[in-house]
Amino acid sequence: MNRALLALSGGVDSSVSAELLKRDGYDVGAVVMMMSDEHEKTIHAARDAAKALDIPLFELDLRREFKSEIIDYFAKEYLRGRTPSPCVRCNPKIKFKYLLQTALDNGYSYIATGHYAKIVYSESHNAHLIHRASSDKRDQSYMLAGLGQDVLSRLICPLSGMEKSYVRDMALKLGLKCHDAPDSVENCFIPNNDYARFIEQNYSRSPYGNCVTEDGVILGRHNGILHYTVGQRKGLGIALGRPAYVSRIDSGSNEVVLSFEKRTATKINLSSSFEVFPGSFSCKPDNKYYCKLRSTGALLRCVLEFNDCKMTVVLDEPYPAVSSGQAAVIYDGCGESAAVLGMGTIDSCE
Repeated sequence: MNRALLALSGGVDSSVSAELLKRDGYDVGAVVMMMSDEHEKTIHAARDAAKALDIPLFELDLRREFKSEIIDYFAKEYLRGRTPSPCVRCNPKIKFKYLLQTALDNGYSYIATGHYAKIVYSESHNAHLIHRASSDKRDQSYMLAGLGQDVLSRLICPLSGMEKSYVRDMALKLGLKCHDAPDSVENCFIPNNDYARFIEQNYSRSPYGNCVTEDGVILGRHNGILHYTVGQRKGLGIALGRPAYVSRIDSGSNEVVLSFEKRTATKINLSSSFEVFPGSFSCKPDNKYYCKLRSTGALLRCVLEFNDCKMTVVLDEPYPAVSSGQAAVIYDGCGESAAVLGMGTIDSCE
């Protein structure tokens, strides 16, 4: 019998995934990960779910590793005026790394999660690719884009073809407590999702500075750049008589640059650490692709430019509020069958 180790949070998606794996004939085990003190409820929920599903549960305390790789990075990026993607970073560096390690150490051939995405082997790429889920609203392929072949070749995502309403109905019929549990949030380690307060209490306070126009005219004072994100309109703390938007954040001069019009970008410059799946861009660089610039964002038609080992995403249409630090994920199309071809971190835009 094939054995699969499931990442179990005790939520509805991972719990139903366990049942689906069992129905498919897998010998299922589960692992829950303590990432931060905010995950105490997750541990108890996973224990309840594992008991109800009658599967063994491994418990991992990864608070030290998570702080070093994710929380410290998260705080550092915000203090630099950037907007990080913690889940995209956590998946390869923490969650799937230790899920796979625990599976192999305990005789499991496969790993599984409750993500809405599809893993398909591509003969032309000679690699396992991440495809979008059937549900456009629930698709989480963006979140998995940083995973390597060591993980993808063993990964099962049982919910790839399902709608959330069906998953909740199934959990209810199974008598699981989690059937009406709220969806998880991206910054799972931040109390009340107040990231600015969290960083100031645990790291350092971002110094006050000036809000300025693109021409350098001082409009007022800001209370620390970590309180602002590109595209922000509300909560600027200054009265200008008309709407203004955060156009960009300059950590070097400690200035928040404001504009009276929404700033848009058509060229997205990625870091040199851009990652691609094998054979993804062997075709002409002016071929059309699609990209996603945030987890809940739209798929944007684009072309790719390569220069000095760096990549620039050139959008067909201007796009607002592009933040440095976010992940840009490249797809080969925009439909249900579209596959992730690569990803990189946004350095700048124009």
